[in-house]
Amino acid sequence: MRTTVPSLQGLKLRGRSPRLPAGLRIYAIGDIHGRLDLLEQMLGRIKSDLARHPAVRPVYLFLGDYIDRGPASRATIDRLIEHGDAHESIFLRGNHEQIALKCLSDRALFEQWLRLGGWETLLSYGVACRNPTSVEQIVELQTAFHSALPPTHFRFFRTLQNSFSCGDYFFAHAGVRPGIALPYQTEADLLWIRHEFLTSRTDFGKIIVHGHTPASEMEVASNRINIDTGAFATGRLTCLVIEDGLLSVIAASLE
Repeated sequence: MRTTVPSLQGLKLRGRSPRLPAGLRIYAIGDIHGRLDLLEQMLGRIKSDLARHPAVRPVYLFLGDYIDRGPASRATIDRLIEHGDAHESIFLRGNHEQIALKCLSDRALFEQWLRLGGWETLLSYGVACRNPTSVEQIVELQTAFHSALPPTHFRFFRTLQNSFSCGDYFFAHAGVRPGIALPYQTEADLLWIRHEFLTSRTDFGKIIVHGHTPASEMEVASNRINIDTGAFATGRLTCLVIEDGLLSVIAASLE
């Protein structure tokens, strides 16, 4: 069931309600982090929402960070690929997908990835993990992960988008750098930025919808909406529903 959030209804862009093109409905889904259980629940709730409120063109938009930290990264990617084959979907790249893919060729990043939650991802792919204490052991993990990664998953990671713009909204995993026009944002900022973006009251020209920074509740500012509600730790996954000038929320939770 959709929920109306008062702060969303007051969101303005240059004095008017931000809009999408007529007939388009976007279901923007926050950071999943290996929580297949919450993803399945969310997809079921969106299916029910579409049955109650049919849309001319429903689009699923996933904001990145599908893997790491949670227990079912591999199964989550399998499910997203399956879903994308059946429904119009846009998959954005998160910093966790970026670093995991880079680890296949850059062993210097491997320990950083493990600290970010890569252990859980390796386990989900059937890679036996132990704390690497030498370059040789890192190379072993790197080789094992490369061998365990199905070609379909490799293609999925390679084809993720860094951002998506539509109507009065701009979608990116982490956010954007103030003072830089949206078409010229760097991949590093789109996937990793925090403080400079989160504290800015800059008019970016569009409302930025993002994740990356977990919050106990969805955050609504004058120029951005953060829908990362920390699914891997809180058991709450959030979906922002955008259609015409209306905004609402669908939540998945095991509480």
